[in-house]
Amino acid sequence: MFTGIVEELGVVRTLRLLPESGQLTLEGKKVLDETQIGDSIAVNGVCLTVIRKGDREFTVDVMAETLAKTNLAELKGGSHVNLERALQLQTRLGGHLVSGHVDGVGQIRRITPWGIAQVFEISAPPSLLSSMLPKGSIAIDGISLTIIDVETDFFTVSLIPHTSKETTLGLKGIGASVNLETDLIGKYVARFMGLSTDTASSKAKQNLSLSFLTEHGFV
Repeated sequence: MFTGIVEELGVVRTLRLLPESGQLTLEGKKVLDETQIGDSIAVNGVCLTVIRKGDREFTVDVMAETLAKTNLAELKGGSHVNLERALQLQTRLGGHLVSGHVDGVGQIRRITPWGIAQVFEISAPPSLLSSMLPKGSIAIDGISLTIIDVETDFFTVSLIPHTSKETTLGLKGIGASVNLETDLIGKYVARFMGLSTDTASSKAKQNLSLSFLTEHGFV
């Protein structure tokens, strides 16, 4: 589990793509402190396992499923990435619960200045938009952000200058792809109550009532 609070910007040293998998070697410093082989590090919001490490770099394997569902295959030598070590129980939860299991890829379609901040308009698949709500949480390339509004084919978030400076979003422009992970708790609640748009959960739709909530431990 992660918090969506990026610890540092890492740099891609190599990306080796194989027919059905890949391997990333990345430079980092802070995230390597106390990290052991087998530990998890979120790379642009994707939970990956450290298989080798040195003083300033580490290597992770990337499965075919991960390459298909994220934008990691677009990385190249010199690319910057958001890095975060797995959550410890004593860590302050400054963001929200992030699993590192990306739901899909969105695209930045507009960036608008708003006071000191920047508002990002990001397109996303309907299946992901149905799991979002205004003032809810979203992880974008592993960054915990608050949703402003949700429209039919996009949503908006606002970035303060610190977030723009300390994460990859400050380096991305219109047309860039981003990894998206919707709120973990919201997904489970929607799935349990049959509110998701996918076929499997739509079969499980139930009427929402006080007795239903009581029976299943919500109240």
